[in-house]
Parts: sequence; C-alpha cells; structure tokens
Amino acid sequence: MEAAVNHLLNSYTDVDVDIVSGQNCSLYDHSGNRFVDFEAGLWSAALGHSHPRITRAITDQASKISHLHTRTPNTVAQLAAETILGITGLAGGKCVFLNSGSEAAELSVKVVRHLVRNRKLLSFANSYLSAYGRAGEKSEVDFRLIDWSNMELHELDAILNDIPFQEIGGFILEPGGSGSGFVRFPPSELVKKAVEKVRQNNGIIVANEVTTGMGRTGKWFGIHHYQIEPDIVILGKGLGNGYPVSAIAIERGLAAQLEEGGFTHVQSHQNDPLGCRVAQEVVMTMREEGLVERSKETGAYFLNGLLELTRKHDLLSDARGRGLVLALEFASGNKLNASWAYRQLLKEGFLVGCYPAANILRFDPPLTIERDDIDLLLQCIDSILNRAEDGLIDTEL
Repeated sequence: MEAAVNHLLNSYTDVDVDIVSGQNCSLYDHSGNRFVDFEAGLWSAALGHSHPRITRAITDQASKISHLHTRTPNTVAQLAAETILGITGLAGGKCVFLNSGSEAAELSVKVVRHLVRNRKLLSFANSYLSAYGRAGEKSEVDFRLIDWSNMELHELDAILNDIPFQEIGGFILEPGGSGSGFVRFPPSELVKKAVEKVRQNNGIIVANEVTTGMGRTGKWFGIHHYQIEPDIVILGKGLGNGYPVSAIAIERGLAAQLEEGGFTHVQSHQNDPLGCRVAQEVVMTMREEGLVERSKETGAYFLNGLLELTRKHDLLSDARGRGLVLALEFASGNKLNASWAYRQLLKEGFLVGCYPAANILRFDPPLTIERDDIDLLLQCIDSILNRAEDGLIDTEL
C-alpha cells in the first residue's frame, strides 16, 4: 500500500486510510474497520457504493461493447439521452455524454459562446464556473460575476442595475454553492430577476447541476427550487454513481441552431455506450427506489439534528442545507475549528467533507444513507465537542 501511494502525485491532501471495499454507505479498510461515508466518494455515489443494479449494468454492457468512435451511432446512448431529456424537462432536445462534470461544464461554455458569439457570460461569484479560465481560457471567456454573499435583499435592484444585461449572452447558474464548497443557496428573488433580465436580452440560461442535480437537494435538480426552466442543463457526479460519466442536455431550438450552424465537438469517449448504460440505470434506479423524495425527507431529518447541535454548542455558528447537501459551520476565532473536528471524526470512523476557507464540515452522503448512521454521526459530533469543552480531548491541530 505504501509503495502504491508513493507512486501517485500528491496533488491533494490524502486521508490516511486504506479503503479496499465498500457497500452502500459503508467503506472498509484492509483490517475490516468500517468508515461511514458522508461524502459519497466525491459527492458521486448517489445510490451508495457497489449498488448491485449498477454493478450488473456495467458487467452486462462491458461484455457487449464499451467504446465506439464518436461518429458511430449507438442505441444505448439514444436511450440514455431520451431519459436525461425527460428528467431535465428538455424533451425533444439533444444530449452529449462525456466523462466528467468539468468536461460537461466546459462544453456548455463552448456551446453558449458559439450561440452568442462575443457577448459576456454571467455567473455567481464562488461558483464552479466563476473560476473558469484558470487553465488559460480567461482571455477567451469574459465572465461577469454577481457576488451575493453579503447582499441584503434591499440591495438587489442596485446590484442588478449595475450589470449591462444587453451585453450578457448567457447566465450559467449553479443553484447552490455546492461545487465551490460553501453550501450556500442564492436568494430566489435574485435568481428569478437575473434570469428574467437575461431572457429579456435573448440570453441563454444554463443550470450547472453537476453537484446539485440527481436528487441531491431533495428535487431532481437544484434549479427546481426556483421554478425556472433552463435552456441547457449540465449533469455529472451522481449521474454515474461513481462511474465517470457526465452530460449536457440542450433545448430543442438551441440544438437545432448548433446543428445547422456547423457546431462540432469531439472527445475520445463521447457518447460511449458503457457510460450511457450506467447513466440510464442510475436514473431508473432513482425512480424505482424513490430516492429523490427520500433525499428530501432524510435531509430534513439530518438538518434538524445539525441545528440542534448549534443550539447546544457555542463552538458552532450555523447549520444549513437542502436535501442531502448540508454544512455545519464553526464559529470564527476558536482554536477548535472544522479542520480539527474533521480529524476527530475520521478517528471515530466517519468520512465527512471539510472546507477550511469557510470553516465548515459538509455532508453529501449517498441518498441511501440510513437515519441510524446519521444519528451515530450527530452523537459523535456532540461527544467530541462535549469532551473538548471539558478538556478531555486533544485540541491540538
């Protein structure tokens, strides 16, 4: 294990555990120790690890055909596209399947730029696409950012009036600061007014649902909390339940413009039958197991437990969430912060998210998480905070 780790480029902080298997929300190391996964891998294993239906779908499809040239049509991709267009509300439109949410997000920018030419794009500050350009694209893509983090509702009109909407060709909306790590949700009035102004100027609305889609927020897509119908939807993460597949779904009229206007895009694994089969099976499983509604109900239960902790412990300042994307924020100015709590929870067998810049623990478990495991986590957080407050636990970072 040590030799294998040493052969991997250390580009991100490693967790010092050796996971060898997983089942639903449980991960096991080589000694058989159990860790409860409250991150769903990296927010991707929406159905839980090693879901039997996904395992069977992968095995069955891989035994037939996994990969085809991009120009080769295949029925599996057609069926998956029809399904995705159905759940996104874009029936009659077109899909493209890729490998990762990042690829799908980048393709969405390429699509919008093709359609609106030299007009600017709008996004929220601290969203995933607000950072677009770090790989050298910034000179080609001009983003105008809305920073609503400290905004009061009475400031809404002033903020929007400062934006030259006649220059905006598209609004790429992440309906919840999940991809950026903050777990904050933009005010409904802001979203609706910004969308209205973009549409008044013939702009395109893109919903980036890589992290907020596929039932994560208690609805099929985070945009559904705002009663908005987007023109393009970006999907990833939960779409493959850990298998690398993503997609963008495009409204019928825009898809026709792209095809008639000579738009091209080629990627080696575009519309591969194996990824498409997985995506199709994930959606079918979510429907049949009622996981979107379960996410809503379980998330409300989880959030109530986190809020109770904030009322009990002065070390905590806030708890927030939608469905099963939640955050527990630590009060600033204390030695005992989110990074400290993260390490304590890992020792106790819980894998949770941590975002030090916001001083939060974040929770994005599989949608199949059991309330018993949520209770165990809440009890553990309560216990370590009690022991820290009583001086009975190591508080060194």
